[in-house]
Amino acid sequence: MRIFGLIGKNIGYSFSKDYFTTRFEKNNLTDCIYENFDVQDLSDFHQLIQDNPNLVGLNVTIPYKKSIIPLLDTISKKARQIGAVNVIRITKKRKLIGYNSDYHGFKKSLKPLLQSNHKKALILGTGGSAKAVAFALKELNIGFTFVSRSSQKNAIGYYEINQDIFDSHQIIINCTPLGTNPNIDSFPPIPYNFFTKNHIAFDLTYNPKETQFLKKAKENQTITINGMEMLLFQAEKAWAIWNK
Repeated sequence: MRIFGLIGKNIGYSFSKDYFTTRFEKNNLTDCIYENFDVQDLSDFHQLIQDNPNLVGLNVTIPYKKSIIPLLDTISKKARQIGAVNVIRITKKRKLIGYNSDYHGFKKSLKPLLQSNHKKALILGTGGSAKAVAFALKELNIGFTFVSRSSQKNAIGYYEINQDIFDSHQIIINCTPLGTNPNIDSFPPIPYNFFTKNHIAFDLTYNPKETQFLKKAKENQTITINGMEMLLFQAEKAWAIWNK
């Protein structure tokens, strides 16, 4: 029996278990199961690996995409450049190798929406997912600016976003958990009235399907997309990594 799973904190909502369980059933993969590993503290991580000798692959979600890196034996070149891991392959010798499939999923889902005016992006958030998004934007030759709760060395504060910034950044990407179920009434504090039909609003959240961030952007005829397609693309990339 090959065991795959998701490691994260408070992950009962997660898409991954249902997705992979259905995938295994459809493809008659009777030797594969997928489990959620809800870990409140990463100090339990190596014990989890020891306790599950048939574990061969893990997805990693909030809040561990960056903090799990020191616990791995090695990480791929792209994961190192990104600074975040969301896929772990466990070799036959029980070596833990980290990868990032988030950037692949984001890039593949954004690319069909791009027009000639989409030259710069605002990335709301500075966590592991935001780093993967930034890496994908670099590969697409799209400039970007990080936005954080407070002004930092490499990020502007939400309070600094004005019409000029909105006009020059025509892709707005929510990489924060704001608006995710169960806190569906929350949203990033940005001036939504500056959205136009020339903007793209991309929310990495997939539950609910339409967050307050997307609803508010859509009021100005903005192109909107949630994180479901990205999630599907990254999940299939993870499956390919596990089966190398």
